[in-house]
Amino acid sequence: MTPTGDVLLPLYRQMLLIRRFEEEAARAYAQGAIGGFLHLYIGQEAIAVGANAALRPDDPVFQTYRDHGTALARGTTARAAMAELFGRDTGCSRGLGGSMHLFDPDRGFYGGYGIVGGHVALAAGAAFKSRYASEDTVTVCFFGEGATNIGGFHEACSLAGLWKLPLVLVCENNSYAMGTPFSRTSPVSDITFKAYGYGMAADRFEGHDVLLVRDRIADAVERARSGGGPTLIEALTYRFRGHSMSDPAKYRTRNELDERKQRDPVKLARARLLAEGATTADVNAIDGAVEAEITDAVAFARESAPASEQIMLDTVHTAKGR
Repeated sequence: MTPTGDVLLPLYRQMLLIRRFEEEAARAYAQGAIGGFLHLYIGQEAIAVGANAALRPDDPVFQTYRDHGTALARGTTARAAMAELFGRDTGCSRGLGGSMHLFDPDRGFYGGYGIVGGHVALAAGAAFKSRYASEDTVTVCFFGEGATNIGGFHEACSLAGLWKLPLVLVCENNSYAMGTPFSRTSPVSDITFKAYGYGMAADRFEGHDVLLVRDRIADAVERARSGGGPTLIEALTYRFRGHSMSDPAKYRTRNELDERKQRDPVKLARARLLAEGATTADVNAIDGAVEAEITDAVAFARESAPASEQIMLDTVHTAKGR
């Protein structure tokens, strides 16, 4: 296998793990084993995995409610993530966060957030802390294109540019803000134009090739780590499922979806591996290992104890006398 294939092999495994995790989460949701909302990352795997490959374990990462893939890429185990979706005490948030609020600070993952755009300001705060404490960590924050119209996004950009914070903002532009196409929510087609008003560097690229994503985000991370300030990145991607499990996605055509699936990041990585000298047996071995890991994660989640009422009482603030 070529050196490129050696590098790509573990990244392919991570992307496949995310894909199979999401597919089994969807199945469990349909069976009623998972409640609440469930937003799947299917189709966007190359961004989470490529970005993580450009980061250190101690770099803080923030994500939206579509957070399963990023948590897994950062090293949250499939068991802990799946148990969280099932509302189990063994989940990474002890079953209290659910799908939209995975949290694993031991792996540098500071949460999924349900408030659109609100977490961008939190990420700027983490970056400010890094600079204030003379640390060399870089904060990375993911969000969708719809968040770029929210006040918290602009406040974060303003302060990040003013103070040259070690922050990389990654807009995962998957073309739809819930069911509304991007063309109906933005007066400009290139989101990175917004960076220049805040004195930030900018980059824009297709987010389907995991190695390209890694390299482009690595450039922004190095800029931030060396004191060069923040970067706004627009990674063009596409989600293959609806906004959430309750969304039938009838606002797009079958032809559009089929055309976008030609750039499936998992399939592209698999094809490139074979072209770089990996054998079918090598790739099938990874497929089998991932399948076993996901099967184990689902069984673990089903068998784990539910979230503890005592943990809730110990961790949720209540006013005295109530």
